Amino acid sequence: MIAGFEPVNAGPLNKPMEPQSAIRHVRFETPTLPPMAHTTFCLRYENECRIKPQFRGGLVRLTEERWAVLKQINQIVNRSIIPDSAESGSGVESWLINPERGDCNDYAVTKRHELLARGWPSGALLLSEVVTYGGKHHLILVVRTRSGDLVLDNLTPAIKSWARVPYRWIRIQMPNHARLWTTIADPWG
Repeated sequence: MIAGFEPVNAGPLNKPMEPQSAIRHVRFETPTLPPMAHTTFCLRYENECRIKPQFRGGLVRLTEERWAVLKQINQIVNRSIIPDSAESGSGVESWLINPERGDCNDYAVTKRHELLARGWPSGALLLSEVVTYGGKHHLILVVRTRSGDLVLDNLTPAIKSWARVPYRWIRIQMPNHARLWTTIADPWG
């Protein structure tokens, strides 16, 4: 087991679950439109949205080295971007890689960019839109591993299983096509 990463053993409201019933991976449901800001992001950063061949090994094997890289990238990006949730007056959102100031979108795309630069397969690095407890739309990065899908989030330094974050899931990139998105099945449904 990777230090600091535990298998899911609690369900909604931290009710205990049998380990064999824990949801380890996001279940894709119905194709859906991507966020408009993602479409403009792909026009600006074409290489980030290129269709890349499937990773032959399937899901990423989470070794100690890869776990250390995930923690490092999550920490560095969370510290390097100054939080700025100011909405654009035009109503058009821009997702930027490595800005000085930014919001959740900028953190998520920067983390994905940094992992891609280190050789991680694009199909294992999926942007996902969720809704927070306070009702705000929020972008996170989901990293697909054989051990389960993990969330890198600018709201916490901890990397958690996708089934343990306190969000309502809206949509996620498809692993085999960076420009296409899908809805997500309820992990407890």
